[in-house]
Amino acid sequence: MRLLHIADLHIGRRLHGYPLIDLQRDVLKQILAVIRDEQIDAVLIAGDVYDKPQPSVEALELFGDFLTQLHQNRTPVYMISGNHDAAGRISYLAELIRAGGIHTVPAFEGKLCSIAAGEGIIIHLLPFVRPMDVRPFCPEQKIETYEDAVRAVIAQSEIDPDAVNILIGHQFVSGGIICDSEEFAVGGLDHISPAVFDDFDYVALGHLHRAQSCTRETLRYAGSPLKYSLSEEQHKKSFTIVEVNGKDDITIRTVPALCARDVRTVRGTFAELVQLPYTEDFVQVILTDELPPPDAVMVLRTGMPYLLRFRVENEKTKYDIDVTATETMEQKSPLELLSDFYALQNNGVRPSEEQMQLAASLFDACKEECL
Repeated sequence: MRLLHIADLHIGRRLHGYPLIDLQRDVLKQILAVIRDEQIDAVLIAGDVYDKPQPSVEALELFGDFLTQLHQNRTPVYMISGNHDAAGRISYLAELIRAGGIHTVPAFEGKLCSIAAGEGIIIHLLPFVRPMDVRPFCPEQKIETYEDAVRAVIAQSEIDPDAVNILIGHQFVSGGIICDSEEFAVGGLDHISPAVFDDFDYVALGHLHRAQSCTRETLRYAGSPLKYSLSEEQHKKSFTIVEVNGKDDITIRTVPALCARDVRTVRGTFAELVQLPYTEDFVQVILTDELPPPDAVMVLRTGMPYLLRFRVENEKTKYDIDVTATETMEQKSPLELLSDFYALQNNGVRPSEEQMQLAASLFDACKEECL
């Protein structure tokens, strides 16, 4: 059986205010092509389908179209909710869509949702769970950490030791390499030992955005298919293909995930950076001039329209400016926009309190004139 393991689609996400929906649409097309070219028998989606518990209509429609094409191609899907998802929106109409080969967890009942997926192969679904989700089903147990919760769920589930057991989960396994895109519990309460999953022959994980294995090759994070933060700049995005021929015969390989717009950093003097070719990549700029031009951000943005962050690093000072996308600017007040514009023109220096008070009085006067 040949499986495609993907995770952390985060459909509907924005990067520093810029919408990524078109790039996500392209990624889903790539996934469909991989399924066709690699003759994939089933798709495992390990959580964080959406970026928000209440996804936009556009995000819902995009993922709905993706599932429809998988159904039309008769490719079974096994998916769970992640910490960014609302479980009910992933399992909505679970019993109905199961007839079309789309398998989710109808309602969490304190144990794994186990599905026979082929001769001798069982796929177990474990949505993202917190201790509070599991306590009602284990009233006599002390469940304080995420590891306590996952151990309790597995202990209450039936696992056939003779079958090939595949688990789909969305948790933080200790030893995984993290980045700024993920969310974690305070104090490390969400850390789970890899040994918790020893009963499973392959563990398809979501949550961490870097594709990686933990302690063994068959306990693996697929990683996100797109770069969702500057901290993911060096990630090599991919899709994971799992070939299952038996309990002791599981091989893993990856197929590169391509993106038309990269996330990267450029560094140099203002004179060097203005000579760079035009790019629509998402860019962080590090300027090394001792006396940067006051309009450096505005000028550089003409050749880098998706400039995410502007940083000055020299012997005298070091500071960052997060550059705001147009969509986010529309939500700000006139005074906030003025302050942002002033900072852009003055390399991060904000107007003084006296200047802001003067600006506020001028805005108030303009309002009175308009009335």
